Amino acid sequence: AAQLAADLVAPVDGERVLDACAAPGNKTAHLLERAAADVLALDVDGERVATLEATLTRLGLAARTQTADARTVDSWWDGRAFDAILLDAPCSGTGVIRRHPDIKRLRRPRDIRELAALQARLLDAAWHTLAPGGTLLYATCSVMPEENADQVAAFLARTPDARAETIEAAWGRPAGDGRQLLP
Repeated sequence: AAQLAADLVAPVDGERVLDACAAPGNKTAHLLERAAADVLALDVDGERVATLEATLTRLGLAARTQTADARTVDSWWDGRAFDAILLDAPCSGTGVIRRHPDIKRLRRPRDIRELAALQARLLDAAWHTLAPGGTLLYATCSVMPEENADQVAAFLARTPDARAETIEAAWGRPAGDGRQLLP
């Protein structure tokens, strides 16, 4: 399911693409395999950026990488707009419980609220770096509506110049203005 993100972003040769929460780098690599794009891959954790860089090196791919918090745009953005942005946001991980069963015991109800607030800040920050007519793909590995359909609806409500595009696909199910794959 994670690899669908690059297909939805559909980068084109020469485009500027931001992978805003990029580590460990698998989606960044897939974007680069699809097109000779100018990709900036950010992650807030330096150790995870090192993993991202190792992934790209292993695959013989190149992207600009940076340890940075995508919310603090002034600390990393050069002012040139991105044609496409992939925001695979930090989330509760409730959609991958089968692979990480400890999530059931570690997550608390307040975690969903806190993560949803973080996701909203990431969306708002990313939006300001997107070129007019560009694509912003928001994704999570959560099944919670607060982190998915509700998050997208709230973003669209507070961002009048944004519009959702219908994803025509044979996979998943409609979920608000997006699609959702359930475990």
